[in-house]
Amino acid sequence: MLTRRSLLFGAPACAALGFFWERGDAMKLDRLQEIMTRHVEQGGVPGLVALLRVRGETHVVALGKLTLGQATPMRADSIFRITSMTKPITAAAALILIDEGKLGLDEPVDKWLPELANRRVLKRLDSPLSDTVPVARPISVRDLLTFRMGFGQLMAAPDAYPILKAGWELEIGMGPPAPAQMPAVDEWLARLGKLPLMYQPGERWLYNTGSDVLGVLIARASGSSFPEFLRKRLFQPLGMHDTDFFVPTAKLSRLATSYATNRETKQLEIHDPVQGGQWSQEPAFPSGGAGLVSTAHDYAAFAQMLLDHGKHAGDQLISRALVAAMTADQLTPEQKAVSGLVPGQFDRHGWGFGVSVVTRAGEPTEPIGTYGWDGGFGTCFRNHPSDGMMTLLLTQLMWTSPQPPEVCRDFWAASRQALSTA
Repeated sequence: MLTRRSLLFGAPACAALGFFWERGDAMKLDRLQEIMTRHVEQGGVPGLVALLRVRGETHVVALGKLTLGQATPMRADSIFRITSMTKPITAAAALILIDEGKLGLDEPVDKWLPELANRRVLKRLDSPLSDTVPVARPISVRDLLTFRMGFGQLMAAPDAYPILKAGWELEIGMGPPAPAQMPAVDEWLARLGKLPLMYQPGERWLYNTGSDVLGVLIARASGSSFPEFLRKRLFQPLGMHDTDFFVPTAKLSRLATSYATNRETKQLEIHDPVQGGQWSQEPAFPSGGAGLVSTAHDYAAFAQMLLDHGKHAGDQLISRALVAAMTADQLTPEQKAVSGLVPGQFDRHGWGFGVSVVTRAGEPTEPIGTYGWDGGFGTCFRNHPSDGMMTLLLTQLMWTSPQPPEVCRDFWAASRQALSTA
């Protein structure tokens, strides 16, 4: 009979949680640790926390430093800015309200968000803001969940089009997450409501803004603030005690410094510090698109709830049917043909509610049905329903393009190899 040994690396404080693997599979996990260690030691990332869960067995690697040049090591409970990995959480929160009948999946949002009623739509993306036509139909809840509301971020210079220039000037979140620069919730929505839509609702997929609007909708439909709704209906039930829109003073010692790569020198530079950084105080606008901080333990609890079809500790937090819809492709071939942050984004992928979904075989690390999303500040998660596997990687180094960096690709490949003998 095979024995068990602990394979919890760099986080002894969590040993009591029982992260174990069969000894016969230890070499595969040793290889995973070796690959992750190489990325840290060669300067690829300052530090990381990697979590692999397969059929209930959990394995955590914590490597590197919270801040370069300082002694504090990365730990399993280190806190990261998860940016766009906020989107699946926001979508899940909306599904709770749909389950309760407070929102309808295909109902217009006008009742709750009158600022977005009776919109005008640009005749062309490069049109002046006055060159518009009436909206063909109202924006629906489903449009927000699937990013088909007709407005969003584009991979283009801030002044590439008049609509982009206006969005940047109004500071409504057209670029990298910057919570300290955003206006308060009602003012944010009022500013968005001043702009025409880029396209007709339902016409194509456009990134990010739908999740921010969804956060406002959740607050108004629930009668509580968006952060409070998340705490009561998701974070507390799931035990996500370190997930929030800012890091309180008592926890700042666990927050990783955020770094970016200088495009000219290729050296790492501080993008967001710990003390006095943008996530060190409560924001005026809690962004449903990119506002949260979290830990590996916390996010894994959320991801596991999705793998368990909305159930946690015997409670059905979200109905099985809505989780199935969330993690299934919701885009039509026509919408995919004209959409994407980068060319080819939807060749093998679709989009559900706040998550990307693999729809065609291709990469061995992504079987059909795999779903998840990434955070541009250095994080990514994937659920693999066909294998019962979850992968979660948290780093504090911003991506330099929408394509996953090498550390993510190597983590996925090593995780798949570890699964092969599980």
